[in-house]
Amino acid sequence: MRVSGHTVAKIFPRETPMPRQILEGIRILELGQLIAGPFAAKTLADFGAEIIKIEPPGQGDPLRKWRMLHEGTSVWWEAQSRNKQSVCVDLRQPDGQELVRKLAAQADVLIENFRPGAMEKWGLSWEALHALNPRLIMLRVSGYGQTGTKRDEPGFAAIGEAMAGLRYLTGEPGRPPVRAGLSLGDTIAGLHGAMGVLLALYDRDARGGQGQMIDTALYESVFNLSESLLPEYSVFGAVRQPAGGALPGIAPSNAYPCADGEYVLIAGNGDGIFVRLMRRMGRDDLADDPGLARNDGRAQRAEELDEAIGAWTRTLDSGAVLAALREADVPAGRIYNARDIAQDPHYRAREMIHEVTSANGLKVEMPGIVPKLSTNPGAIRHRAPTLGEHTDAVLRGVGLDDETLRTLRGKGVIA
Repeated sequence: MRVSGHTVAKIFPRETPMPRQILEGIRILELGQLIAGPFAAKTLADFGAEIIKIEPPGQGDPLRKWRMLHEGTSVWWEAQSRNKQSVCVDLRQPDGQELVRKLAAQADVLIENFRPGAMEKWGLSWEALHALNPRLIMLRVSGYGQTGTKRDEPGFAAIGEAMAGLRYLTGEPGRPPVRAGLSLGDTIAGLHGAMGVLLALYDRDARGGQGQMIDTALYESVFNLSESLLPEYSVFGAVRQPAGGALPGIAPSNAYPCADGEYVLIAGNGDGIFVRLMRRMGRDDLADDPGLARNDGRAQRAEELDEAIGAWTRTLDSGAVLAALREADVPAGRIYNARDIAQDPHYRAREMIHEVTSANGLKVEMPGIVPKLSTNPGAIRHRAPTLGEHTDAVLRGVGLDDETLRTLRGKGVIA
């Protein structure tokens, strides 16, 4: 392949002036597919990182065909792949692997979420890439991590959530466990991976360090959120059980039925909040009960408290319950579906719903930028790319000429 020492060209023009992006100038090579690795890259892209997404020729990232499609492309894709460039390279071919090495030599970060061993099979191991570019940071996301007895097993979000103890807790007591309806294991792993990238960038650029490898496992990322689950077993031998809508050991906190058939969530588990809730319900006897003044006492009588609260909420429509609790300064809320989110003025006021026009002209609403920085807020700078939209431009940026591009395209290495 004819290459030279050119740098990768920036593809996205600035359409409107915006504050300096914190990660502007950071180039990330995304080799992952579906959710975990690409979600980490999306998070970093929102704050200015340049993302070069490598997709296999043909169908590209399978996420393009997941969930509901418009004119053959998933609307999920539009949200997950905003601010990214698409380059089609066949990683199974030696010439494709060489292209990745050329790109990695000029990248700050490489993100991959293949099964452990895949990158090694393609000659793209951490050791090989680190030798090529000592400043490169490599985020590796997998089901069980790059080491350990389960290293080589396939691991998806549902399996990671189950191994981390989350799935055991979701659902009603005595009934089969359920999942949340979202790939939480993937997105939680993606967030941990993005945090790892930021830590590694800080060490490299502010502390004079070199690149390093970040090993993020789906099950470990979910397990990191498990609060007191293991400490309680370690000390008391207690195995926490599913509790439906309640929060075991913290009371009162549950979903309560109302007269209109709706449910409201009420979190009355703070000491002062509990007193205000009971007085608003007309239960001064419970508000003044010394045995309920602290959470440990309330937790022992959680069923009694849930029955009392439920008896009150059943006499009122959900709107009246929420109005009464707002007046009493008690945390409470409706259970939102997608329509509720789209219509809620608070989401709009917080700029948490952004409308982006896709390549085929479809207007798609998607989640906004999180977290919100006062001086350098993130931005959606560009719609999601079509398959291979930036292949030629990016590869010309590392020195490939038109003849080489034609040759590689003819061999099916690029598209």
